[in-house]
Amino acid sequence: MNDLMHFDILKQGSVVWNNWRKQHPEVQLNLGEANLRKVYLRTADLNGADLGGADLTEADLSATGLSKANLLGANLLGASLYGADLSGANLSVTNLMRANLSRAILPGAKLGRANLNRANLIEADLSKANLSGADLSRTLLIGTNLTDATLQDCKIYGVAAWDVQLNRAKQLNLTITPIDQPSITVDNLKIAQFIYLLLNNEEIRDVINTLTTKAVLILGRFSSKRKVVLDAIRMELRKQDYLPILFDFGRPNSQTVRETIRTLAQLSYFIIADLTEQSSIPEELENIIPGLVVPVKPLLETSQEREFSMFRGYGVFDWVLPIYRYTDMSDLLDNLQEQVIEPARQKALTWTEKKRQIEQTFR
Repeated sequence: MNDLMHFDILKQGSVVWNNWRKQHPEVQLNLGEANLRKVYLRTADLNGADLGGADLTEADLSATGLSKANLLGANLLGASLYGADLSGANLSVTNLMRANLSRAILPGAKLGRANLNRANLIEADLSKANLSGADLSRTLLIGTNLTDATLQDCKIYGVAAWDVQLNRAKQLNLTITPIDQPSITVDNLKIAQFIYLLLNNEEIRDVINTLTTKAVLILGRFSSKRKVVLDAIRMELRKQDYLPILFDFGRPNSQTVRETIRTLAQLSYFIIADLTEQSSIPEELENIIPGLVVPVKPLLETSQEREFSMFRGYGVFDWVLPIYRYTDMSDLLDNLQEQVIEPARQKALTWTEKKRQIEQTFR
C-alpha cells in the first residue's frame, strides 16, 4: 500500500511537493496503488517514485519528472504526459489509452504490453524503449524518435507514422489488422500503412498500376532554355496518356534528393534523359542506371557533339537504349513518338516479360 504521508503531501500540489522532496532527497517514494484520478501534478518531481498500480486516470502530469519511476500496471487513461521525463521508467502493462505523450522523454523506458491505443506520441523520444507486445493501434507517431527501440509483436492497426526515426530499431511481427480480422503481420512500421491500404483499397492498387505502366521520369538540365524542351516533352507525354514526372531540384547535392530521384526512377515505366548541356545529369544517371532495371532513353541535341564521357560506359546495360540525336525542339517533338516513346515502351515490355519469367522460374 502507499505511504499515506507521501500521499497527503502530494495532494497539496507540485510546489509544496517539490520543496518537500528537496528537503528529503533520501526518501523512497511509495505511491503504489494510490488513487490520483484527475490530479494536477504539472512539473512535480516524481523521479524514482513507486506508482505501480496507481490510478492516474486523466491526471495532468505535463512536464513531470518520472525518470526511473515504477508505473507497472498503472492506469493513465487519458492522462497528459506532455513533455514528461519518463526516461528509464517501467510502464509495462500500463494503460496509456488516449494519453498525451507528445514530446515526452522516454529513452530506455519499458513499455512491454502497454496499452497505447489512440495515444499521442508526437515528437516523443522513445529511443531504446522496449515496446514488445504494446498496443499502438490508432496511435499518433509523428516525428517520434524510435531509434534503437524494440517494436516486436505490437498491434499497429490504424497507426499514423510520419517522419518517424527508426534507425536500428528492432521491428518484428507488427500486426496491421484489427482484432476481429485474420492477422496480417509486417516487419516495417513505415510501410505498414501502405501495405494495409494496398490490401484494402482498390484505388491504391489502381494508383500503383498507373505508376508502373504510365509514369515517365524526365531528366535534364533545368536552365530556362533547356526547361522549355523538357516541358514540351512533358506535354507530348500527356497527350499519349502517360504520367510525366519532372522533378526540378537543381543539383542532387544531398542524400535526400538522391534517394528521391532513385525512388521516382523505381516507380517509372521508363526514363527520358536529355544529355544536352548536362549539369547534374551524370550524377543522376550514376545513381539510377547501374542498380535499377528501368529503361532509359537518352536524347542529345546535335549542337552538342558528344555525350559526357561517363555515359559511354552505360552501353553494357541492356536497359539503356541508343542515344536519339535531334536538331531542335521541333525535330524532337515531330519524332518523339517514333524515336523515343515507342522504343522505350518496347524495352519496358521486354523487361517486364523477363522479370515475369524469372519469377515463375523461382516459384
